[in-house]
Amino acid sequence: MTTETNDGWFDPDATTFGDRVAGARERAGMTQAEMAKRLGVKLKTLKGWEDDLSEPRANKLSMMAGLLNVSLLWLLSGEGEGPDGPSAGDLSPDINEMLTEIRDIRAQLSLSTDRLGRLEKNLRSKLREEAGE
Repeated sequence: MTTETNDGWFDPDATTFGDRVAGARERAGMTQAEMAKRLGVKLKTLKGWEDDLSEPRANKLSMMAGLLNVSLLWLLSGEGEGPDGPSAGDLSPDINEMLTEIRDIRAQLSLSTDRLGRLEKNLRSKLREEAGE
């Protein structure tokens, strides 16, 4: 199932990964500079993603989905949960601020989950080593 926003900017047959990133970023009311800063990447890196010159690593992709409030599947393929509802410009500043904070928390949680998974994997490996397996 594909998602199309109310104003029709998203055509699942024609959009690329970069188009989806740029469209969802704009829909979230973020500039390229703001999003790059929140993701911890250089502006040039984000522009490369939006221009389809390169793709992010899994951890940045996960963070991006959280920041943009879309599913990973949608970012990668255009299928699944994409941006919907009113654009950031249609909302009051208070609501935009709350939505931005929610997106930031989601992105932080996603990163923490990734870090926790890596740590758990390393711990299990060390425990097996100590057990002589």
